[in-house]
Amino acid sequence: MRRLIAFLILSFVKTFSWIFYKGKYHWLTVTPENPWNNIKLMVFLNHTSLFEPLFSQIIPYRYLWHLAAHFNIPGADITLDRPIVGTFWKLMVPNIASITRKKDATWDNYLSTIQKDDVVMIAPEGRMKRPNGLDKFGKPMTVRGGVADIIMSMNEGGMVLCLSGGLHHVQAPGQFFPKIFKTIRMNLSWIDIKEYKKQFPQDPREMKIAIVADLQRRLENDCPKMHR
Repeated sequence: MRRLIAFLILSFVKTFSWIFYKGKYHWLTVTPENPWNNIKLMVFLNHTSLFEPLFSQIIPYRYLWHLAAHFNIPGADITLDRPIVGTFWKLMVPNIASITRKKDATWDNYLSTIQKDDVVMIAPEGRMKRPNGLDKFGKPMTVRGGVADIIMSMNEGGMVLCLSGGLHHVQAPGQFFPKIFKTIRMNLSWIDIKEYKKQFPQDPREMKIAIVADLQRRLENDCPKMHR
């Protein structure tokens, strides 16, 4: 029943987005014939809005059904604790874990929940970009090491880098309702996880640093130009 509810919500969001937003998507890499098959990790870069599920318009309905049962997402506790937004995310993604930004056990506990058939989605900056280009504390947006922990724990399947063009023109942090009839943009890269890891030093600490640096470079260079 929870899977059906999640699928219906995901399908509604996809259909709503398809009707009210013009999506422009560009694959930066050569992709398999069915790029959404055997995906283990979706990395969402350039996190600007809680309305980013609008980008689900690119995902086929058949894959939404798969995600409804196998999505495994770490979510910020401050978001999931909100009465409306938090409830929506919990219904849309039944297997969503509450993570704090503190150095505590919540992250290690989350890593231990990832199963072989799960599809993990993470926004590795760990916070949202404000219209001034910084986070709410006035600090630059950077990729954090949690995404490298996930990649290093996986040895098969594909990873999709979802490089957002930003949604401040649709809904900026602090605004409640989104603007409609806007164009949303995303670049995507399909990466084989096993082959990706081979290009980095095999020492765990050095690999983690190298992965974070690579994703930071992609964040800075491969996202579509943001709307103003």
